[in-house]
Amino acid sequence: MFQMIHRTLKDQTPLYAFVAVLLLMGVVFGALMVNALTLDQQQDISRYLGNFFLNLDPSSVDDKASFWSIAVLQLKWVGLIWLFGLSVIGLPGILILDFLKGVLIGFTVGCMVGQFSWKGLLLALVSVAPHNLIVIPVLLVSSVAAVKFSLGIIRSRVFLSRPGGITEPFLSYTGMIVSMSLILLGVACFETWVSPVLMGWVSPMIGPL
Repeated sequence: MFQMIHRTLKDQTPLYAFVAVLLLMGVVFGALMVNALTLDQQQDISRYLGNFFLNLDPSSVDDKASFWSIAVLQLKWVGLIWLFGLSVIGLPGILILDFLKGVLIGFTVGCMVGQFSWKGLLLALVSVAPHNLIVIPVLLVSSVAAVKFSLGIIRSRVFLSRPGGITEPFLSYTGMIVSMSLILLGVACFETWVSPVLMGWVSPMIGPL
């Protein structure tokens, strides 16, 4: 698996750069969206976040239900990327998903920082940043693999420039996605059992929001 990832990183540097820039643009766009909210919307978000962190109690959470909820949500992203990569017309969908992921991250962090200043930044560092340090690279690897496979279909089926079967590239592509999915299950474990503890430690330190 690691050799496969290393080979992909080496051979597809321009694609990685493009997808990374797209994600970054999404993060910036999501952060700017916070400024477009009305005062009532900002107050509603502030109350929701304040109540969430104030009433956070890791011991009261149903770990099993929480794990599967997070895991399914994470796997849906990779599953959609895999599905879009199977067709030529799905190529824009891969890029849209990456941009939307960036928007969600940027909007979430922007709301926290915009409402609670440095306290919000600290909360974002323990609630948003840790698992996304793994999720974002996973999405990058998955997206580049999907784009590469989709472009391979275009070259072999549309332009007829690559003879041969598609079975081996498909198995390689699917194996990569499965590997990334297993990593996301580990991320779901972190979000379920570690992130609430980190947030529980930080919330009392920064006082009332």
